[in-house]
Amino acid sequence: MLLSQLLSALTLTSLPENDYEICDIVYDSRKAYEGSMFVCLCGINTDGHSYAKSAYENGCRVFLAEHALSLPDDSCVVITDDTRSALSKISAEFFSHPERKLKLIGITGTKGKTTVTKLTRDILTEGGINTATIGTNGIFINGERTPTVNTTPESYELYKAFDKMVSSNVDACVLEVSSQAYLTHRVDGLTFDIGIFTNLAPDHIGEGEHPDFKNYMECKAKLFENCRYAIFNADDEHYTDIRKNSKCPAQTYALTVHADYTAGLINEYKTDNCLGISFECITLTGMIPVSLKMPGKFNVYNALAAIAAAKRLGIRDEVISEALKKSTVDGRFEIIDALPHCTIIIDYAHNGFSMQNLLDTVRRYSPRRLVVLFGSVGSRTEMRRKELGDVCAGSADFCVITSDNPDFEDPEKILSDIEESFKGTATPYVKIADRAEAIRYVLKNACVGDVIILAGKGHERYQLIEGKHVPFDERAVISEEAAKLAQRNYS
Repeated sequence: MLLSQLLSALTLTSLPENDYEICDIVYDSRKAYEGSMFVCLCGINTDGHSYAKSAYENGCRVFLAEHALSLPDDSCVVITDDTRSALSKISAEFFSHPERKLKLIGITGTKGKTTVTKLTRDILTEGGINTATIGTNGIFINGERTPTVNTTPESYELYKAFDKMVSSNVDACVLEVSSQAYLTHRVDGLTFDIGIFTNLAPDHIGEGEHPDFKNYMECKAKLFENCRYAIFNADDEHYTDIRKNSKCPAQTYALTVHADYTAGLINEYKTDNCLGISFECITLTGMIPVSLKMPGKFNVYNALAAIAAAKRLGIRDEVISEALKKSTVDGRFEIIDALPHCTIIIDYAHNGFSMQNLLDTVRRYSPRRLVVLFGSVGSRTEMRRKELGDVCAGSADFCVITSDNPDFEDPEKILSDIEESFKGTATPYVKIADRAEAIRYVLKNACVGDVIILAGKGHERYQLIEGKHVPFDERAVISEEAAKLAQRNYS
């Protein structure tokens, strides 16, 4: 594609004298090559302008920047006010606007995005709509998974995924829209056919993230200024603020106030190795029986959101019911069948709000002991450590404080920060920095009737250590240790 065509998507004060054929857009200098265009993005810890020379040395000659660059004379540097916003616009142009050929469903909120995304995809797929997803668990297109670094990928990666979806005969895409996506212009220019709001609580506030809760909420609310139809959780205390600037038609779901979608006859059930919930979804046109292989009232909310989206797209009630009966979510209350005498759950709970919901939900199923293994991320969001520690010290029967994603921070320092919440309480705990060792400890000491929660990692198959994604899968550790314990008991 010619550079002039790419730049037609931007409002620029001056244009280059010469035109260039652009075969790709990159923002990582290591991926730059002859014929590519390098976009200088300003990040939290790095400035892409500092890597322009490296991109030049790799063969790149066309650059999009926010200020002049010190490069040889054969370089073409295009200046724009905001390279992140510009990247979104030129990426859409580069891939010929594939988003216009898809039904886009955007989901935002503090919790529930991943679960609502998966439930919605499963219902639409069951109803004959070929549906892809983008979110925390990766990009899924026709069953093929591509990992993602962020919940909502960088704009170029988004449009590249949309382009692949179109060529793969995908009809709809369900997309988790994070607050950071609007803060960093990753979804600039996107119009969603349906926008869904799950709930809101303080999160992602701190250095390198949102400066305060007001900014966090405003970024969440932007989705509903950019969609054709909206679905809101009317029970959430921030519902009115989230909706106030939305001009599109909307429906609501709730359990405690009048809404278009609600639930009755809610029943928590337990089988040999499953904690679930069933209910009747009451809609404007009738009742849909729902049974979920996941527990908790919050999953009733998640299912109601997915049902509302599916009904909007014309999916029949019986299809919705059948799809939800089979649906599961990787790393979201994921039950691991490993030990016969206790229940093991992997969940992504990584802040005080989600942890409290998780523990309260499990407590209703009357475990002999509620055992929680958890940690917290390093190098950012230190306020989460106290939140998590306070919740677990107040609601668990036994805790193992361990590593999550320590990054460049000393794991022992993180563990000590969390430990402060346990001092002066009656809740027993141990500290084991090595997460694999911590998991083995929990399994070896499991009692009959225990519910063991491994919180924080969820879907992740790595640990972030000193800036590197080190392969780590809790499921593999559980399986290996369970096999050893079985052999020992057999012997």
